[in-house]
Amino acid sequence: MKILAAVFLIWLAAGAAAEPSADDPIVIAHRGASGYLPEHTLVAYAMAYAQGADYLEPDLVLSADGHAVALHDLTLEAVSDVRDRFPDRARDDGQFYVVDFTLAELRQLRIHERIEAATGEQRYPSRFSADLGHFQVVTLAELIELTQGLNAVTGRNVGIYPELKFNAFHEAAGHDFVAIVMEVLDRYGYESADARCIIQSFEPAPLMRLREEFATELPLVQLLGENAWGMNDVDYDAMYTPEGLAAIAGYADGIGPPIARILTGVDEDGRPAVTSLVKDAKAVGLDVHPYTLRADSLPEGVDFETLLGLLLQIGIDGIFTDHPDRAVAVVQRLQSEREPASAQKASASP
Repeated sequence: MKILAAVFLIWLAAGAAAEPSADDPIVIAHRGASGYLPEHTLVAYAMAYAQGADYLEPDLVLSADGHAVALHDLTLEAVSDVRDRFPDRARDDGQFYVVDFTLAELRQLRIHERIEAATGEQRYPSRFSADLGHFQVVTLAELIELTQGLNAVTGRNVGIYPELKFNAFHEAAGHDFVAIVMEVLDRYGYESADARCIIQSFEPAPLMRLREEFATELPLVQLLGENAWGMNDVDYDAMYTPEGLAAIAGYADGIGPPIARILTGVDEDGRPAVTSLVKDAKAVGLDVHPYTLRADSLPEGVDFETLLGLLLQIGIDGIFTDHPDRAVAVVQRLQSEREPASAQKASASP
């Protein structure tokens, strides 16, 4: 609670962030302000809100008793003390699966910064120490209540951007993942196209079901990966083609590709090498929200602000980032540079 209070003081000191216009690119707080606090914790989401993010993004998986909880992985050992709390609950592969634990059991875990299994070290050493803090698992409902409560007292309209993770896995475990998530969203009033809720998935099946069976009006985003990642039995290479993008446009409103699929490096003249992905997606009416911009994990020779500025220049509609404050600053700077030019043009009109 002390950390939450500090986050709110930061917000009060900074003042409420200005509401973006419909045409401005959105800043999506990837797992909360995960560059500053452990991912998917309530304080990370509160900090992202305070930093001016437009959307708070939870990855969702299910507990044994069917609660949607904000965690990135199917397993718990990378971000919690599950080995110490429940040493006898691993499956035969040595891993501790979220779906094998009730919400009450998950509440007993201490959530911490991500640890690499191979080395036992933090993935991002400069981030919040994994040895500090007493953070807990957060449910989708709790994140929504935090967001809506802050919206009510600040006058802002920050949205949520949930990801349905491993839908096929959860179905095989006997859970109707899509129905569970939609019940929570419906309960809190996320129904219309302007409800400030975007649903994303790496799997086409749940998005198609949302559009067809549930007839949802909420915006849907097809996340794009790489075939080499070997996940979800999806042919992502086909999705990147104009034909694949056209097929996505039949059930989704946007795509979420890796940044590396838009910017591939530099050409022989030293200029940024840009693919046609954004142009191709826009041609079939899809928004583009690439992932993930991290200030502490950048391509060699480029800084955060320059990289984001280039992506915005190419025409992306939003960005997933672990550092929402820095992305908000870039977007606001570009807005301020654009406004004088618009005013000058208007004053010159007869």
